[in-house]
Amino acid sequence: MRKFIIIITGVIVSLALMAAARQGAPKTDMFEQTVEIIKKYETLHKPRHWPLVGYGHKVLPGEKYSRKKALTEKEADALLRKDLRKLCRIYRSYGKDSLLLAALAYNIGHGAVNRSSVVKKLKAGNRDIRSSYISHCRYRGKEHAQIKRRRTEEFEKLFIP
Repeated sequence: MRKFIIIITGVIVSLALMAAARQGAPKTDMFEQTVEIIKKYETLHKPRHWPLVGYGHKVLPGEKYSRKKALTEKEADALLRKDLRKLCRIYRSYGKDSLLLAALAYNIGHGAVNRSSVVKKLKAGNRDIRSSYISHCRYRGKEHAQIKRRRTEEFEKLFIP
């Protein structure tokens, strides 16, 4: 009887998780979702991608990363989280939009974000930023489909109306 109850409980929990996933309920907190989105689109960089290491961290003067050896997944994950926390602190004054701005800054840099129409609209109290946010999808002057998918996914998962 006990095994039967455990199996039924497991099935009910599995069904509840599947239903939540179908309804778009977050399975982790937003910071974790942001980490996963960045990992998905950046992938783990190899030495040939220098000066980018890990999941798109640009090596700064004085940082000691090898040009010849890639970071492990664990090292890259830790570096990504450190960078993302730093960017969240930079955009802390934007409240619920700080993580969204941090995700954008991770990809295009915080200087570009600070000059962007997204920040200008938020400073003016305008929360209608979807098109401005997604418009940051250019590579070498042309709209890039994968970057546009990334911006759309970031916005849909991280924007809090």
